[in-house]
Amino acid sequence: MKAKTSLTLSEDLVASIDKMAGPKLSRSAYIEQILREFVNRRSQAQRDAREVAAINRHAAELNAEMSDALTFQANSADE
Repeated sequence: MKAKTSLTLSEDLVASIDKMAGPKLSRSAYIEQILREFVNRRSQAQRDAREVAAINRHAAELNAEMSDALTFQANSADE
């Protein structure tokens, strides 16, 4: 389902949008495509930031575990 909305844009921006959309894509469809891509990238960036924050919160513990695992592997290789 689509919702009708109204935007006021500068003439030069509208001209650029029309040029980029080309003759086969309507202005509305092109703007929707651009906004959808922007929203998806923004959502992914927010998810990525949450994941990095979670990793950083547990970094010391994860690094200690990795150090233990590497020490164990090194000791096993020496035997």
